[in-house]
Amino acid sequence: MKIALVSPYDFAYPGGVVNHISALERHLTRMGHQVRVIAPSSKAVSLFGDRFIAIGRPRPVPASGSIARVSLSLRLASRIKEVLAQEKFDIIHLHEPFCPMLCSAVLRFSNTVNIGTFHATQSRPGYNFFGWPFSRIMRKRRARKLDGRIAVSRPAMEFAARYIPGDYDIIPNGIDLEHFSPDVPLIEGFRDGKLNILFVGRLERRKGLNYLIEAYRQVKKEYPESRLIVVGPGLRPRRKYEKQVRRSGLKDVVFTGPVSYDELPGYYKTADIFCSPATGRESFGIVLLEAMALGKPVVASDIPGYASVMTHGKEGLLVPPKDANELARALLSLMADEPRRRQIGAQGLLTTRDYDWEQIARRIVAYYQRVLGQAPSAKRLPEYEATSVPA
Repeated sequence: MKIALVSPYDFAYPGGVVNHISALERHLTRMGHQVRVIAPSSKAVSLFGDRFIAIGRPRPVPASGSIARVSLSLRLASRIKEVLAQEKFDIIHLHEPFCPMLCSAVLRFSNTVNIGTFHATQSRPGYNFFGWPFSRIMRKRRARKLDGRIAVSRPAMEFAARYIPGDYDIIPNGIDLEHFSPDVPLIEGFRDGKLNILFVGRLERRKGLNYLIEAYRQVKKEYPESRLIVVGPGLRPRRKYEKQVRRSGLKDVVFTGPVSYDELPGYYKTADIFCSPATGRESFGIVLLEAMALGKPVVASDIPGYASVMTHGKEGLLVPPKDANELARALLSLMADEPRRRQIGAQGLLTTRDYDWEQIARRIVAYYQRVLGQAPSAKRLPEYEATSVPA
């Protein structure tokens, strides 16, 4: 099959959807399919060679407690039409298909089989990609062009179905179990006998790092020989968290800044416990799976996206969000019980087998084939919209 994977987000900037598409492209290509990635990009993307097609220049837009880097240009139509006419895709797979502007415009002009994957679970109050810049009538018109709907989790499906009713298949994010392998080496600088608690994520408020620092203040009193390792980008918010650490008089809090994809498994391997105290708006728990793939016990917030990939007491402990005291209790209970940490870590290794990218890619291809078999044989007529409506 000839497949287009379309991202609304800046492909030069790492993120959950970008990483998902990159992994899916790699596995679809290995399976013998002809794949193109279409996305806006703020700089050259060399990873895919001529398999990458840049359309649109991204701009930072606040969304879901984060920053979405999307193209807001209203002048994408001619380039999109040119690419679609030249490539003649069998499947166009749009990720966040109603996110402005690229995915929405590709969906508008596509006359082939269109499949959408919905990743988000919640929008920032007052800002909703399903409602802006679309009217309800336009949203229904575009929705009719979707032949298939995938959600990465039940929370993502429930959120999307509020705006785009229909049948959804839940196919989760995948994880590269060859890359995130227990066989990777430890990071020598942290092999000094201290118990290591690891946080991985962008240093945004919704990731809950402030609650983890407060919890660690309590942990440090009980376990002086412990360390908190914070991995992730975000220079400006990092200064705020460093100030919180100084005010608390805490020692052994290490901010690494962003680390490369190749380095990341080593940090998980070096951790004794992985902690993700996100406050909400997480449709999935990919960082939880990465830690579990290295055999690490997890302490995480009990939010729907996280509870969809782990069970309390099985792969780790789930605690109420925004509760530093409960977070500290969970961490302390695992720090005091090494056999339990090993048992939970072993269960996490078993759980991650269901999320191996090779298996997930096969499920997506099977879904493509099912939708192709159900799609009408005739090409659709181009969607009519007034010329004043943005692409």
